[in-house]
Amino acid sequence: MRTALILVFALAWCASARAQKPPALAPGETTDSKPPILRSPTLPALGNPAAPEGRAAASGTGFMIGEGRLLTNNHVVEGCSRLAARNALGRRVVGQVVATDPRRDLALVAVPVGFGPTLVFRDSPPVRRGDTVVTYGFPLSGVLSSGPTLTTGDVSALAGLRDNPLHFQISAPVQPGNSGGPLLDAQGHVVGVIVSKLNAARIAQMTGGDIPQNVNFAIKGPEVASFLSAYNNPALHQPSTGIDLKPAEIGEIANPSVMLLQCYR
Repeated sequence: MRTALILVFALAWCASARAQKPPALAPGETTDSKPPILRSPTLPALGNPAAPEGRAAASGTGFMIGEGRLLTNNHVVEGCSRLAARNALGRRVVGQVVATDPRRDLALVAVPVGFGPTLVFRDSPPVRRGDTVVTYGFPLSGVLSSGPTLTTGDVSALAGLRDNPLHFQISAPVQPGNSGGPLLDAQGHVVGVIVSKLNAARIAQMTGGDIPQNVNFAIKGPEVASFLSAYNNPALHQPSTGIDLKPAEIGEIANPSVMLLQCYR
């Protein structure tokens, strides 16, 4: 239905940026039906190139998934002629997109070796409704704090809009610019990638003024792992069976690994 198709907008890099939503699955289509688009057979050696100068057209979030490898959303890097990444120490470098999967809305970016430590994905147990989650990223860069923002919430549902099997629904608040950032569990392990939120204003129009709150979506960790494995760069995994951490402690784990991305067009 036309009304259903307009409920979600992908988290743009800034309030004015337009993002593109990955196409929905066709009946009977599995998440592995189409391989990702690989732009290069190997990661390039980047050294330490300087980041572009001038004002970025938009911004988003990415995080380290391996040495010299950064993960984000496809809609974050799409249409960028140049891409800059800034780490927790304030170092800014050029990033190069080396693989994309528009349907999953994921992209792999090469950055210089030593740019940041790798975040670890959750291996087990399976994510459940009600599990505590933490987001870490750079929402509304240039409007809010120039530093990263942490929010907390829960896994609300094990599927996304219209039962999209690629997504979790989460209650942790996210804003434009959070796109591509990690969704972390109470052990500080990655369980997903922030991708979109419900268009609350449009829902309010449809329901006569009722505004939904904290209905947001993240790409599931196994979908991310499948994308990375297809590129022959498997993610690191560990079980989440230890003691739960405080949100501030999870933020300390994420901070050196989560990057501000800036798009130049």
